[in-house]
Amino acid sequence: MVTTAMASETPGTSAVPFSSATEAGDTGTALVTKLGTARTAGSWIGADGKPVVAVTDEQAAAMVKQAGAEPKMVSHSMNALKAATATLRAAPRVAGTAWAVDYRTNRVMVEADSTVSASDWAALKQVAAGIGGFVQMQRTGGTFTPRLNGAQPILSTGGRCSAGFNVTNGQTDFILTAGHCGPANTIWFDEGQGGNQQLGTTINTQFPGNDFSLIQYANGKAGDNADVVAIGNGQGVRITGSADPTVGQKVFRSGSTSGLHDGTVTALNATVNYPEGTVTGLIQTNVCAEPGDSGGPLFSEGIALGMTSGGSGDCTTGGVTFFQPVTRAMAALNVQLIVTKQAATGTQAATGTQGASAAPSASATHSTIAPSAASPGSTAAVGSSDTSLVARLTDTRNVGPGLLVIGGSLIALVGTRYFRAEQDRKAYQRYYSATWG
Repeated sequence: MVTTAMASETPGTSAVPFSSATEAGDTGTALVTKLGTARTAGSWIGADGKPVVAVTDEQAAAMVKQAGAEPKMVSHSMNALKAATATLRAAPRVAGTAWAVDYRTNRVMVEADSTVSASDWAALKQVAAGIGGFVQMQRTGGTFTPRLNGAQPILSTGGRCSAGFNVTNGQTDFILTAGHCGPANTIWFDEGQGGNQQLGTTINTQFPGNDFSLIQYANGKAGDNADVVAIGNGQGVRITGSADPTVGQKVFRSGSTSGLHDGTVTALNATVNYPEGTVTGLIQTNVCAEPGDSGGPLFSEGIALGMTSGGSGDCTTGGVTFFQPVTRAMAALNVQLIVTKQAATGTQAATGTQGASAAPSASATHSTIAPSAASPGSTAAVGSSDTSLVARLTDTRNVGPGLLVIGGSLIALVGTRYFRAEQDRKAYQRYYSATWG
């Protein structure tokens, strides 16, 4: 997705002596890999920005300290925690439930939304009791559903969804978005052009199981500034690479319904039993989301992390939101992010990368553009002669004058668009209820 302004995020100020959350997370992950899953139970970023590693013996704790991280003694290893989730996965499937390993409390957290019956909840409690006391059960408000529509609106006969990140296979460019947006061969149109101009076609989708899909651009190219994701008000964040997140990491999510919101990663490898089917390996966060944010990008420090899958709650009362990891999707689809590296001469060269080593730009001007006074980075104008569909969709030079001209007509059209959107949404839900229910 493309816009006419960009932002490169600033590292968290508390990350001492680690220069960024990515570096702290990598340190914790490396220690877990070195020590093994029998002696550790995950890692996360502490309040001081330093990595914390859960360990099961004193020798492992000493090695963690020597590496500059903080050890935390726990009772259950990652092997035990994974065995617990495997038992839950083998039990009869209950739509409206979700579970994930909480590294910080050394527990497996099981949640059920408002649709889960008392009998199903009681049966799942029996399964949990057979595993052990470290499996904690709790109810949550709302329902676990995929978040339809999204960040940069694109339209199909099945409804609206959102562009996540632009990716490439080296020859053709694509939009990476949520898998529940629609099946293969779905044709997408540019909503900014009245829904009449073809944008691309879904050529690969995985849902349930995973939740990602690949939309091939009709003209094969994403255009200039394809490394920028929109965050609203004509601004955007320049994406410099991709990585897997760390528990405790501060993250940002962008979506057209609720805009830009921030929060933290609370768990990894989460499992969600949507009504349409079960999705595993998700990133769990406390970032809010609403219907209309589906497929939108999750990022931190200019690094792509995932695409909005679903969750419960809203941005008024809060809730839980799950994301498809971007690295897992790209590996399965054999594509790479489209990013722009700054050369020493100041020129830009488009390239694809799947690494997270590219540092955010340090030369841009800082601007507080995120909610709750939490800035995702710095903003600067991005010059572009791009005429691609998604670029025109978010070009403020076009949007401003256009709104003055079409303001009156928009009021008259909103009722019609609402009914059409509702019809599309119901058609989508009927399709997946029949296919995945």
